[in-house]
Amino acid sequence: MRSIRSFIDELERAGDLVRVGEYVNPELEITEIADREMKKPGGGKALLFDNNGSRYPLIINMYGSESRIAKALYCKADPSEKSEEMAALFKALSSPKNSFGDKLRTLPLLKDISGYFPKKRKGRGVCQEVVDEEIDVFSLPVLKCWPYDGGKFMTLPMVNTIDPETGIRNVGMYRVQLLDSKTTAMHWHLHKTGARHYQQYKKLGRRMPCAIVLGGDSVYAYCATAPLPDGIDEYLLAGFLRGKAVGLVKCLTQPDIYVPEDADFVIEGYVDTDEELVLEGPFGDHTGFYSLADYYPKFHITCITHKKDAVYPATIVGVPPMEDAYISLATEKIFRFPITMAFAPEMLDLHMPHAGVEHNLTLVKIKNQYPGNALKIKNAMWGAGQMMFNKILVVYSGDEDLRDYRKFLADALSRFVPMRDVHIENNGVSDVLDHSSRRFVCGGKMCLDCTGERSEEEGMETIKKLISVVPVSDKFSPVRGAAEFLLSAEGGCQAKIMIFVDEGLPLDDWNLVVWYAAGNVDPAVDCFVIDNGLGGCLCMDATAKTRADDDFRRDWPEVVVMDDDTIKSVDAKKCVCENGKISPSPSINLQKLRYNNGAVKFFNSSD
Repeated sequence: MRSIRSFIDELERAGDLVRVGEYVNPELEITEIADREMKKPGGGKALLFDNNGSRYPLIINMYGSESRIAKALYCKADPSEKSEEMAALFKALSSPKNSFGDKLRTLPLLKDISGYFPKKRKGRGVCQEVVDEEIDVFSLPVLKCWPYDGGKFMTLPMVNTIDPETGIRNVGMYRVQLLDSKTTAMHWHLHKTGARHYQQYKKLGRRMPCAIVLGGDSVYAYCATAPLPDGIDEYLLAGFLRGKAVGLVKCLTQPDIYVPEDADFVIEGYVDTDEELVLEGPFGDHTGFYSLADYYPKFHITCITHKKDAVYPATIVGVPPMEDAYISLATEKIFRFPITMAFAPEMLDLHMPHAGVEHNLTLVKIKNQYPGNALKIKNAMWGAGQMMFNKILVVYSGDEDLRDYRKFLADALSRFVPMRDVHIENNGVSDVLDHSSRRFVCGGKMCLDCTGERSEEEGMETIKKLISVVPVSDKFSPVRGAAEFLLSAEGGCQAKIMIFVDEGLPLDDWNLVVWYAAGNVDPAVDCFVIDNGLGGCLCMDATAKTRADDDFRRDWPEVVVMDDDTIKSVDAKKCVCENGKISPSPSINLQKLRYNNGAVKFFNSSD
């Protein structure tokens, strides 16, 4: 099957990979180059850094385009192919078997499924060709991604753990911060399976065996991110996607853990559940803001093994779009049928725009069957799996493609009457990384019901008229008061949606406006409808919140941007030139949003 080396060769033959021979520092410089590449139209190219100060090449942006993610998941052209296979599988297994012939016809399918289950092998795998005599995790080219990160982080680690009571394996994608040569922090969120396993081992008073896997078949890292139901093996999904079972070998020092035999690196160890937690972070996260420092378990490394020709895989996250946007897009396509099957038969499509960073904004198209149908969908989605983290849900019943934003938005707005169609819930589960909720992991949610009758007079040309973005420089003027003034003034704003943002946000980039607005609001507090005599206006306070002006009592993070020195050092490198021109840094347009030198903008939690 495919290794990182063979995938690199495949991408290079297709002209979809750039080898960077010039020395580039894994501390900040690789991030800056990769950020410039990832934000090119279509996601840019994969980058291979051979000269990074370590003996291992580093690949980044391996999944960062529609064509590369399709190749990585063994698709001929598009991940939707796997959705069709999965749909056929679900239908065959769930449909009634009314005759003996129906049952017989299912047998070949069951045989195929059995061939996808991971298989344990005897002996060692190629992932164990080399056993490092000295444990030194700093021998790998681990990135320091952003200026105010708490240290170096592994960003594509597949963390293998097992349930101590059932023996069921879980493979999660949890960032890993290096603490010293033999220990790391293990950042598994409160709601994740790894955190649940940790609590189970702690209750039993036992050490928790773990193994961090890096590389191997290109499909593995994707499967570690997939929204599988609890108890479904990620390596089973990998077997399904590639059409062949994953071979597993036993770890050398943690024999309860089995890992893919073809991985590039395996870092074995354990978490002592009696040990005090360690401070982890900050980290420039996929929300585009820093996730602030917090306490997480410490991972003790007992062994590092790897292939002879190992390649270190990495990614970066930050202000979207980044490489992870294409991973999310694949999930959206592959799991479309199971998602619609789980929620409601009237659901026709689901889309999570890059700017919504997965959980902040979700668009759903339905076949509207009765009044209140959108609210049924809202309740179903907010109570299921990872959709519980969704903050803003738009339910639409028109004919436009959810991904054709201009046409979709124009039609959705024509069906939207704020006084009638804005539904806000004050309390719901929010993501650990949501910095805008008034309480940690608990905040408001908002559903916009765009399933009403279309107003024919409203078309694409009215989008700017119906959505107004207002930069705010004076936080001492309450946003609600400013909104009331703008809506009541003679000949004033007639928008259906008014978004207040901080001065410095580039208003000509709608991707950035949507990202900033969705990330910075807690709908329970920051979203409200004002009756303007025209059906109402939904007002959203997407400014950064302070304790003094907003009674916000959690520290507010800074936007993730690169520092000037790194931008200048990268500008001087030949590897960022294309046709004699230097690709500009995406951070430059966002630097005016920064307030402090650090990861925290406002220290609201201090007295």
